[in-house]
Amino acid sequence: MRRRDFIALVGSASAAVAWPFTARVQPVGQMRRIGVLTGLAADDAEGQARLRAFVQELQQLGWSEGRNVQIDFRLGASEPERARPYAAELVALAPDVILAHGSPITEALKKATGAIPIVFVQVIDPVGAGFVASLARPGGNVTGFLAFEYELGAKWLELLKEIAPGVTRAAVISDSSIAAGKGQLHAIEAAAPTVGIEVTSIGVRDAGEIERAIAAFAKNSNGGLIVTGTPLAVIHRELLVSLAMRHRLPAVYPNSFHVTGGGLVSYGPNTIEPFRRAAGYVDRILKGEKPADLPVQAPIKYELRINLKTAKALGLRVPPTLLARADEVIE
Repeated sequence: MRRRDFIALVGSASAAVAWPFTARVQPVGQMRRIGVLTGLAADDAEGQARLRAFVQELQQLGWSEGRNVQIDFRLGASEPERARPYAAELVALAPDVILAHGSPITEALKKATGAIPIVFVQVIDPVGAGFVASLARPGGNVTGFLAFEYELGAKWLELLKEIAPGVTRAAVISDSSIAAGKGQLHAIEAAAPTVGIEVTSIGVRDAGEIERAIAAFAKNSNGGLIVTGTPLAVIHRELLVSLAMRHRLPAVYPNSFHVTGGGLVSYGPNTIEPFRRAAGYVDRILKGEKPADLPVQAPIKYELRINLKTAKALGLRVPPTLLARADEVIE
């Protein structure tokens, strides 16, 4: 993707003002190259915000597109069959470092190269997936930033019971094809007896499966929904929110954009900040540090958001104690 295409991608008004950026400029010399591979499409507003944060942080660190760095983007690699050829394309360009978004994309890049440094964002279990030897000492060509820890799944279940005490059944939307999906499900299942909710796992791979599974689950009463943190939750976020409302299912989501889009409640890390932090690792690698020596980092903060309009539509009264803990309340 060329520079002018990227400016159009992230929004000309906000992106163009940053070109060029002169603070903390790197010495003029060899043009460096960065690859970026993400599953979000070019017209996805959330994806635009994430990439904009990454590029703007690079500029703050002195890397200016077209002057001392070239950035090659591959977007929309949401399925493994698309991630693999895109990964091969980026590797063939021989970039100095690649930014990888999510576990499936990181896996595709890891298989494509053992030499080019890879910085991932929003991966849940990089050790279990075989991307790194340990969080403290990655040991190879891959490092990055965790999406969250598995224990967050128990918190989602607790929130569902707190905001909707009448819920006795919960459908857990997960992607069973990835290890992270199984890990989140196990954490939720372990907490279920204490919370008093019967958990049903719904493994889905596409929009059609999501719609059919939720419709079938909603036929019985006292149900709720937990959407786990997977690429599916981002790609199909509008569908998940609309289905929860259509079937009147109180739902807990992993990302704030689910709530701003009409979802009931979300609890999870900021989705933009990891891209800024990843730019810092990319900068350090371009300056000579090795991924093997850069520890995998966890989120700094988890945020609680509640949509009162949605709660009212579902006939729920949000406890004052829960409102007091919220980072944002949408009215």
